[in-house]
This record gives sequence, C-alpha cells and structure tokens, in this order.
Amino acid sequence: MSPIPVKETQAMIAGMEPKLQPGLYAFTLWPEDKEWPVGTRASCVEDEGLSLIVPINAANGDAVAMRCITLQVHSSLEGVGLTAAVSTALAQAGIPANMVAGFHHDHVYVPGDLATKAVDVLKNLQKAADT
Repeated sequence: MSPIPVKETQAMIAGMEPKLQPGLYAFTLWPEDKEWPVGTRASCVEDEGLSLIVPINAANGDAVAMRCITLQVHSSLEGVGLTAAVSTALAQAGIPANMVAGFHHDHVYVPGDLATKAVDVLKNLQKAADT
C-alpha cells in the first residue's frame, strides 16, 4: 500500500529528501513509430512530436547530459508550491531545472555538471522548511 500523499506545501518541501539518481539522461525527439530505448524515464507528446527522456547513449543528435534528482516525498498531484519552491531555489543558484511529475514523486533534471550543487541547494531548502 502506498503512503498517503502529502498535499501541504511546507510539509512537501520539508519531506522532499532529494536523491541523486545514477546515470546520465537526455531530452530528445523520438520517432513515434520507433521502439523506445531501454531505460526511458518519461515521455511527452507535443505538437512538434514525441519527446522522451532517455539514457544519454540513446539520445538523438546533440544532447545535454542531465542528472535526475528524485524528491522522495510522496507529493499529492493536488499539492501546490513544491515545484515553484524547487525551481525558484535552483534558479536563484543559477541552475537550470526541468521538472517532471510522476504519480508518487517529482523529479528534477539538471545539467550533469551541476547536479551535486543542485542537491545541496535542495537539501538547504528542505532544512529551512523543516524549522
């Protein structure tokens, strides 16, 4: 049984426990008639085509190597403010961030060379919300 989703903003931030995932990933356009690569993390259908988040070695063309940080709090899909707080904190630190919401958790994709700094920023945000 899944834990009860957290909906209150401060509780989501205080409980997010950012965890850096192994591997490098890339956002890439993908032909709709082609099989998805093993390890595909997410998809999004846009007017311009199908976008996938795939392991870096499966990406098409020039790809930016991204790391995934999972916010381990089971955030409610009806919760308000977690994405805004995370993206604002990272923006203030000069770190580009791409947010992806899953059913249980939110995931933040950041450039690989800034991943450790991003985790530190998010841990500081978490600590400030836990007071």
